[in-house]
Amino acid sequence: MKARDLLTADEVKLVTGAIREAEKDTSGEIRVHLDEKCPSAPMERAEAVFNYLGMDKTKLRNGVLIYVACQSKVFAIIGDKGINDAVPENFWKDVTDVMKGFFSASRYAEGLTAAIRMTGEKLKAFFPYRSDDVNELPDEISYGQAKSE
Repeated sequence: MKARDLLTADEVKLVTGAIREAEKDTSGEIRVHLDEKCPSAPMERAEAVFNYLGMDKTKLRNGVLIYVACQSKVFAIIGDKGINDAVPENFWKDVTDVMKGFFSASRYAEGLTAAIRMTGEKLKAFFPYRSDDVNELPDEISYGQAKSE
């Protein structure tokens, strides 16, 4: 399955809307990236995409990437240094468990929106919304094979 075919146009709107909603309560930045194939370990690939998308450049280093490789049937959630320094180990386990449940039933949009909402809630505790908050990263889904370097 091609990455751009994973979600319908209406589902893309639901996912980007979920990102906007989740970011209303946190200064954290959430992105979703869809690849066709994962050329390496999912976390390694997610880190490469994270850096390629400039997610490591946010002021508070509090970006989160939800990475999905459609044909490889793998995904990963990666947070930036600011998040990793503040949260406990296995912070994303419940989010990945929920995604896995939806994805195994081929309910990708529901899995992504649930994961985004949960991510926003979790980030709110460590990175609450601030009055001077600026949306530092696009809310749109990114696609394709970002370079590994």
